[in-house]
Amino acid sequence: ASGVGVNPACLETYQELKLGKKIKYIIYNLNKDNTEIIVEKKSDSANYEEFLGDLPETECRWAVYDFEYEKEGAGKRNKLCFIAWAPDDSKIKQKMVFAASKDALRRTLVGIAAEIQATDASEVAEETGEYCPAFQPFSLYRQM
Repeated sequence: ASGVGVNPACLETYQELKLGKKIKYIIYNLNKDNTEIIVEKKSDSANYEEFLGDLPETECRWAVYDFEYEKEGAGKRNKLCFIAWAPDDSKIKQKMVFAASKDALRRTLVGIAAEIQATDASEVAEETGEYCPAFQPFSLYRQM
C-alpha cells in the first residue's frame, strides 16, 4: 500500500451516485502532495462522450461510471463500473503512485460491478462500455 488516505468526500459522493442516481459519474484524483485521494469532479451528465472528455490524455485518474442498460423483459438496469485510467503518455512515477493507491479507493467503494484498466480512449469507448454492464467475456474487464 502507498499509505495514501481517502478523503471522506470520496465515499460520500459515491454513496450519492449509488443511492440518489442524480450523479452519473465521478472522477477521482490525488491531491498535489500525493497523500490523499480526492473527488476531482462529479457530474449528472449521462453523456458518455462528455465523461471521456473529462479523462485527461496525459494524466492518471480513477472514475466510477453508472452504466444504464436495458435487460430483456426486466427494463432498465444499472451497473457501477470502476475505471483505472492510466494513459500511455502519463508519467511513469504517476502511474506507479496511482497503481499503488488504487486499492485504498476501491476498498471504500462497495457495490462496484466491474473494473476496467484503460490506457487509451479506445479501451473505454462507448462500444467497449456496453460490455461492462452485460459482463460479456472481454479481456479488459474483471468481474468483481
